Amino acid sequence: MANAVGADHDERLAQLIVGLTEDVRAGRSVDIEAVARAHPDLAEDLRYVWPAVIIAEEVARPPSTPTTAFAPADDSAANRQPAPPMPRRIGDYELISEIGRGGMGVVYKARQRSLGRLVALKMILNAHLATETEVVRFRTEAKAAARLDHPHIVPVYETGEHEGTPYFSMKYIDGPTLADLAAPRPLTSTQAARYLLKVAEAVQHAHDSGILHRDLKPSNVILDRDGEPHVTDFGLAKRVPNFAASQDGWQSAPPPSDLPQDPAAAGWRSGLTMSGAIMGTPSYMPPEQAAGGRGTLSPASDVYSLGAILYYLLTGRPPFQAAAAVDILLQVLEEDPLPPRLLNVNVDRDLELICLKCLQKPQDLRYSTARELANDLRAYLNGETISLRSGTFVAFASRLLRPTHHAPVLSNWGTLWMAHSVKVLIQCGLTAWLAWAGVTGRIPYLVLWGGALLIWSWIFWSLRKRSGPITFVERQVAHVWGSAVIASILLFFVEMLLGLPVLTLSPVLALLAGMIFTVKAGTLSGSLYFPALACFATALLMAALPRPVGILIFGCVVAASFGIPGLIYFRQKRLEARRS
Repeated sequence: MANAVGADHDERLAQLIVGLTEDVRAGRSVDIEAVARAHPDLAEDLRYVWPAVIIAEEVARPPSTPTTAFAPADDSAANRQPAPPMPRRIGDYELISEIGRGGMGVVYKARQRSLGRLVALKMILNAHLATETEVVRFRTEAKAAARLDHPHIVPVYETGEHEGTPYFSMKYIDGPTLADLAAPRPLTSTQAARYLLKVAEAVQHAHDSGILHRDLKPSNVILDRDGEPHVTDFGLAKRVPNFAASQDGWQSAPPPSDLPQDPAAAGWRSGLTMSGAIMGTPSYMPPEQAAGGRGTLSPASDVYSLGAILYYLLTGRPPFQAAAAVDILLQVLEEDPLPPRLLNVNVDRDLELICLKCLQKPQDLRYSTARELANDLRAYLNGETISLRSGTFVAFASRLLRPTHHAPVLSNWGTLWMAHSVKVLIQCGLTAWLAWAGVTGRIPYLVLWGGALLIWSWIFWSLRKRSGPITFVERQVAHVWGSAVIASILLFFVEMLLGLPVLTLSPVLALLAGMIFTVKAGTLSGSLYFPALACFATALLMAALPRPVGILIFGCVVAASFGIPGLIYFRQKRLEARRS
């Protein structure tokens, strides 16, 4: 019955995704949140799977014109058509050569005739084929960059339109990008920190102006002749409608009013296009951007990308890489990057700490602002103690006890954990009753523990599968739990082979429970270290007390360890269901 329900759930989800994919292929807009609200029982799985489906669709399309530093953000109408020949003149500008192109724009080296200076001129590709959203996004890039005045941001000189084609001119910088600089070999720790400090200060200036870059990567940082870095390509930039920067953090404030309204502005939180496609560069985008509709972007999102740039400078490769974009996205969502020192032993330990803090998957575990990152980089370069080394025990404990990025799966286990706590109480109560009754034979205990544990494990897993697909991390935890079940049953055979009275090794049950909770704490949520400690302490009590008393105490401790978190996660899931 459970398998039938699960199969029906998966079949309906597959049919829904097939229909949505056909809409995307036909060029129709897909509001994934509206679809999720219309199918509440499929909403969670749909939000989880949809970003990967979209990326797979993007990868499956025929390759477009090769790009340089400007990576395509979506499969626009302009990008699907060959670019027209380079015009000779655009208004006051005489075009000299093409510098690069991407999914939406092409950049030319040009001379501004009235001032006699070289500039970089960016135009929208095939404007007559571009959608309204693409045109507005292009103008948003121009206005976003134009309102920023910082020595490490490429300045915009002028915006205009020529025969219906929007364009803007910016400072021409004839130099390599950070991607070019670190391609032959990784930079030294000092070099990498110096470059990233200036980039972080530039990004903080953008945040202070209410703008998220959303596509920070080594190829979007150009070096001038003096080796100074300049952030460019604000093609995916978004104003921040609900926050404004202050010295103390990000607070509610009206959005900048001088940027045009993007028809796809509803996707600013997640970084989605109207078709549902994820915008950005997979190897450098934060998990909340890779998650599409399930993620909310913030200044910490750009901080993640800054950390990914630092990782590249230190190791010569991005934090995540694979042959297919969809595989990179899955790594961004589910895996942790290798520590830089494993790839380059010369990386300084303090700089590795800074880099890995930026790359934390939960946003609240990263630097909350680019300013905080810049402060630590400055301290590192000055030989001072970085903030990560000067934290108090309370700060360390707070980081240790926080949920991991896998914690959301716990919402699937609330009801099951509460049921498991009742089962443990009954099982331990019956075991204590047998011991008090003077039962010394092993068969009753083997039936109670061996048979009951195996049957309950099957029921438990079947009930879990009914609530939706099993995630990879859940399977990992299930393997640990299954091994503990087998070990618990084998204890009775070990006692028999050693000639020990039944329940002599029962304190080991508490040690096994403590081990399971320790694994869950490291994988899911640090708060589970508390029940782990309680179980370890219970093992000592069980060794000192009479067997029936020890078993009862063990049952109460384990039941509370499962029941209390289970109730919390049960209420959390109900609250999420009400909100959706």
